[in-house]
Amino acid sequence: MMRPKNAKELARMRAAGRLVAECFAILQENVRPGVTLKALDRLVEEHIYQQGAETLYKGYRGRGREHPPFPGVICASVNHEICHGLPDDRVLHEGDVVGIDIGLRYKGYCGDACVTYPVGAVSPDTERLLAIGREALRLGLAAAQANHHLHDIGRAIEDYADTQGVTVVHEWGGHGIGRALHEDLSVSHIRQPGTGPRLIPGMTFTIEPMINAGTHEWILLPDGWTVITADGRLSVQFEHTLAISHNGPEILTRL
Repeated sequence: MMRPKNAKELARMRAAGRLVAECFAILQENVRPGVTLKALDRLVEEHIYQQGAETLYKGYRGRGREHPPFPGVICASVNHEICHGLPDDRVLHEGDVVGIDIGLRYKGYCGDACVTYPVGAVSPDTERLLAIGREALRLGLAAAQANHHLHDIGRAIEDYADTQGVTVVHEWGGHGIGRALHEDLSVSHIRQPGTGPRLIPGMTFTIEPMINAGTHEWILLPDGWTVITADGRLSVQFEHTLAISHNGPEILTRL
């Protein structure tokens, strides 16, 4: 079990979360047809460094020294890419979606969030999946109440997804966060046996459901990072870092 954060630590995590939210405010104005993923990566990198923070993804090796280092500041996952997409020279086109995940450390504490953006005008089916993804995150956050249990979160998310005819990716979940990007606590986004640990004020973690239009199954590409849907259908992701409090979940990465 993770150690709950004290008031001083929570204040620093709020500052890190605000900075993450500022990055997304910049992206909101710049995700459009014709822009490259690399250009979006540069915008975020410049803002992070201007604020005296450090990036967490660039150079990160997911499975030890043999794993290729991640090449960018943001993860940029387009259309059927579920997560960990590379911010390369690809150009975004009208009707695409792009899920952008940002992790940073500011004054010793981390913030982590993801938003999936529509690129220009998108189809009604795409707009519907985006709305489902946002609602899945909202319901997961609403389930994260003090004295409730960890597995309430995944149950709320998957129960909702089932009613909408979509699936939740099983293997990729949320995580504890604080001084390190990944701290002790694994947050499932699907139903689990039992209740899991009780949620205590001061606990900080991410909720980040990945919602697929088709199967929940996935394939890892040879680049060692990019995860795609096994059936090639669309995927969206939304994520926040939150703190458990007596007054409900405090979302730390919302501007």
